[in-house]
Amino acid sequence: MKKYPKSVVAAVQASPVFLNPVATAEKAAGLVREAGRKGAQLIAFPEVFIAGYPYWNWMMSPLEGSPWFKKLYLSSIDIDGPELQLVRQAAAEIKASVVIGVNERSPTSMGTIYNTNVIIGPDGSILGRHRKIVPTFAEKLTWGSGDGSSIKVYETAVGRIGTLACGENTNTLARFSLLAQGEQVHVANYIAFPFTADYDMPDAIRIRAGAHSFEGKVFTVVACSAMSEEIVSALAEDVAYRNLLSGSPNAFSGIFGPDGRLIGDGLIDKEGIVFAEIDLEKSIEPKQYQDIIGHYNRFDIFDLRLNTRPHQAVNLDGFPAVADEDDRIEQRTAG
Repeated sequence: MKKYPKSVVAAVQASPVFLNPVATAEKAAGLVREAGRKGAQLIAFPEVFIAGYPYWNWMMSPLEGSPWFKKLYLSSIDIDGPELQLVRQAAAEIKASVVIGVNERSPTSMGTIYNTNVIIGPDGSILGRHRKIVPTFAEKLTWGSGDGSSIKVYETAVGRIGTLACGENTNTLARFSLLAQGEQVHVANYIAFPFTADYDMPDAIRIRAGAHSFEGKVFTVVACSAMSEEIVSALAEDVAYRNLLSGSPNAFSGIFGPDGRLIGDGLIDKEGIVFAEIDLEKSIEPKQYQDIIGHYNRFDIFDLRLNTRPHQAVNLDGFPAVADEDDRIEQRTAG
């Protein structure tokens, strides 16, 4: 008889050590170990947790924010670099998978940063990475766009994991592309968004996470960063900036079941870790009603195509094909 796993999963809500990748990676490694002591087999971290979000894009003119872009670039990381190695070691120690958001430097361009989710296996190896395909609104001043090569799911002991960052979780086609590849556990990570006068960040997150879980009959693990006084002080050059950064509520983390409902309690604003046991078999009966990647769809009517070719600055004729970057990362970080 076919068996599906039951697992403990964890969502971390915490603030980074702003623009300090080593200290933030050390904090992340400590949180991985803390979650592991409570039995977590999958641990999700916030968007660009290493080492911070470009809040200045929402407050300053592009020219005012330019020096901050340089600071962010200099504190961004390489996927196979020493900072992430600290997190990978912690994952291997507790034998858990980890999904963590980072600011990733382009390996070829000094002017490009990607908003990247890194998927780490329970042996500390890098299973892959997802680059945010479209930076949201003001974020376009900071991040480059990813491509379809990283819209994929990863086989783990917890189940098949897919991930999208923040506003990507409103992209119906991106979400469907993951579901169509057999996604069973979705990791959606966010930043604390304090500019909340006309936008309720916790509510917006709950709506998106519940919708994805209900539509796909999957589990969704939401990890959101927390705002800290350190971040406010670093960016608040005047009272107006401080007021903008101090809006509340601005963060929500929690775990949703295949019925679209929150499992247990969520966290709003404060730092902490949310835990839940998930049972993949609970996805079976809901799929009797609507399995949108199977019997409850009409693929003779609808046709979604996903371009998974990685974008490259140059294709060199006459030389061996340039390896996909995920392959190069795997070769450098295996073991």
